[in-house]
Amino acid sequence: MKKNNNYILGVTLVATLGGLLFGYDTAVISGTVESLRRFFIEPLGLPLDQANALEGFVVSSALIGCILGASIAGWLSQRYGRRPTLIVASVLFATSTIGSAWPEIFFGMPGSGDHSFIYFFVGYRIYGGIGVGLASMISPMYIAEIAPSERRGNLVSWNQFAIIFGMLLVYFVNYTIALQGDAAWLHTYGWRWMFASELLPAALFFVLLMFVPETPRYLVMRGKNEQARSVLTRLLGDGADKELEAIRESFKEKTPSTRPYFQFMGTWLVLFVALYSLLEIIGNSNALELGLIISFGVSLLMPVKSYGVKIIIVGVLLSGFQQFVGINVVLYYAPEIFKTMGAATDAALLQQIVVGIVNLSFTVLAILTVDRFGRRPLMVIGALIMAFSMIILGTTFYTHNVGVGSLICMLVYTAGFAMSWGPVCWVLLAEIFPNSIRSVVMSIAVAAQWIANFMVSWTFPMLDKNQYLTETFNHGMAYWIYGIMGVLAALFIWKFVPETKGKSLEQMEEYWKK
Repeated sequence: MKKNNNYILGVTLVATLGGLLFGYDTAVISGTVESLRRFFIEPLGLPLDQANALEGFVVSSALIGCILGASIAGWLSQRYGRRPTLIVASVLFATSTIGSAWPEIFFGMPGSGDHSFIYFFVGYRIYGGIGVGLASMISPMYIAEIAPSERRGNLVSWNQFAIIFGMLLVYFVNYTIALQGDAAWLHTYGWRWMFASELLPAALFFVLLMFVPETPRYLVMRGKNEQARSVLTRLLGDGADKELEAIRESFKEKTPSTRPYFQFMGTWLVLFVALYSLLEIIGNSNALELGLIISFGVSLLMPVKSYGVKIIIVGVLLSGFQQFVGINVVLYYAPEIFKTMGAATDAALLQQIVVGIVNLSFTVLAILTVDRFGRRPLMVIGALIMAFSMIILGTTFYTHNVGVGSLICMLVYTAGFAMSWGPVCWVLLAEIFPNSIRSVVMSIAVAAQWIANFMVSWTFPMLDKNQYLTETFNHGMAYWIYGIMGVLAALFIWKFVPETKGKSLEQMEEYWKK
């Protein structure tokens, strides 16, 4: 019996809907940034710096939920399974989209709310972000655990393709909705329909998850060997027994335990409550954000004793650098950046679609080459392309030469990310950790990624709109910082990250033992 490639592809495509919703939910905000500022923030009459900080918080608030979702994903997927956790994520996606569109829904007629519902809106965005956090970790892990080793890089990369496709799809949706009325309509009602549009793909994801199996590695971990054999037979045909034996061997020496995970979560929660309370007492307006970031960083020390320092550092830095190179500034704030370049609202949204098309096209290039050239070469080359593009982009702003050259820099940067750190980072995160601890360590790494995402998204408006930095560097400083991060990312991959091309998940266990 041969491998059932059609079945493998079908199951993979269902799992990638989690990635599509990840991209859709995180990028939908890009078309609403100006509307949210007009609708929620300007009526508050805050000083400019406070308004900029609040804008960054509102735009990036979903990332708080992403951090929480990624943090609990390890425990949920290890305790209840990969598939049930994805089902929970689909429910969170579907329900949060309604609340984000109409945050006043339990207090009045939809569309009747005003700026006083700003924190209800933030709450729904955080709630939906939990679903994003769950899907961002479980979807690539699910695919990695069902994929044959020789196709794993290709299939896991499809998850990033789905993320980018979700982003591109919502760019078109946002642009289409923006054309339905004037600016006043968009700032009052149009932005609501941008959020509401996510309901359809979320419902589709929920339905299709009813027809896919649990992963064989999770089933073996739970002692359900016959069920695992049945799934492997459908996936691999005659190679099922050999694969099953290799999976069983990988679990013999180290019994999966959630104890380090609960140490990590417990330390984080205790530190967060303490830090948040202290910062609130001293009147720090950023108490929530700082409490999350600092407590997470300290709590990373807890699993080190159990797993070793290097495996934690590699996972966290791999995730962190994917965000510190500034990709989500481009994805979330692209229309605002294009407006800085002089484009009108409609033109800015249209240019964002061009960015999305480039992103999607070069993600396909990564899918076609990741199993041929390997993970490390793509990551190093991509990081250097991004670094060069960002430094030149910042220079065009600094020298007041913003124009077509700036747009080209942004497109080259996007292409560099899409062919490397976009898909390949997720491939590595799904591959490098041993079976017995994958869900725990990957949960920590992905939570770190969302914290890095939150930090970059939150700080960009402050870097880009700060009066001193604007007068001194004319919007260029932020892009120079991201360029430097690109250089550091390339050095990190070259020095510390192992090549996983052609290796089974069980072979990676041997790497960490050495």
